[in-house]
Amino acid sequence: MQDFETLKRNIESTRDLESVVRTMKTLAAVSIRQYEQAVDSLEDYSDTVYCGLEMVLSGTQPRWNLPDGAGAGTIGVILFGSDQGMCGQFNEQLDSYAADYFADSSFQTRNQVWMVVGSRMLGKTLDSGHDVDFDFNLPGSATGIAPLVSEMLAKIDQWRHQRRLSEIYIFYNQRESASTYKPHVVQLLPVDPTKFHRKQESQNTSRSLPLYTMNRTTLLSRLIQQYLFVSLFRACAESLAGENASRIASMQAAERNIKERLINLQAEFNQRRQTAITEELLDVVTGFEALKDAE
Repeated sequence: MQDFETLKRNIESTRDLESVVRTMKTLAAVSIRQYEQAVDSLEDYSDTVYCGLEMVLSGTQPRWNLPDGAGAGTIGVILFGSDQGMCGQFNEQLDSYAADYFADSSFQTRNQVWMVVGSRMLGKTLDSGHDVDFDFNLPGSATGIAPLVSEMLAKIDQWRHQRRLSEIYIFYNQRESASTYKPHVVQLLPVDPTKFHRKQESQNTSRSLPLYTMNRTTLLSRLIQQYLFVSLFRACAESLAGENASRIASMQAAERNIKERLINLQAEFNQRRQTAITEELLDVVTGFEALKDAE
């Protein structure tokens, strides 16, 4: 059984740990808001890119092919994981989700190559036996997302031609609430032009026809580059928000365990103190009776 001083030290250290956990939970909540604002700030730009693609594709059939590079059946997989720990099964769930997604019979005969964002996700992917061509570290704040995405786009262009990729998919965890997230997948390439036609049909309320003066192929190529930028930026920001949501869930679980630990330690401390007081009182009574008998 622990003595008084040991119990006091344990209680103090547990309270310090509780303060650290509470601070980390607050920082995670602040980070979520930061990445939410990054996604929100992207919406107007994303709408502009979509409008440009609608304009360029307005006179084409939905089957019109966008430039996606010559492919030979190899699939490119981009995973957004985490650099830091204390986020539960964040990386493991995404890795399992991607594995289940490609377990479909239509994918089993095709080679897969991987691009991983996040050092912990990289370790998990390599442990699963996947062929990782490129890996990146995650930014520490929202301001670092754009430089990361620009670097990734340069590598993707190289990747597509070297590996002759026919399709590229993005996997990331998307935040659903303050402390929950869900794995999500987006097909990055080839770009499906039908979604722009559907968007155009549902949102085009203008009576005037859109015009452009650039070469059509050049304009389309540049718009596709911006579309890819928007898709990767959104995936990265939402993944970081999901990571912090997972961290909040982990901190909440830790907070509950710490509170239980504090209750148990305090109960043991009170019991020990009561036992010590009782023993001291018995000693006083015994001493008093001994003196009385001696008289």
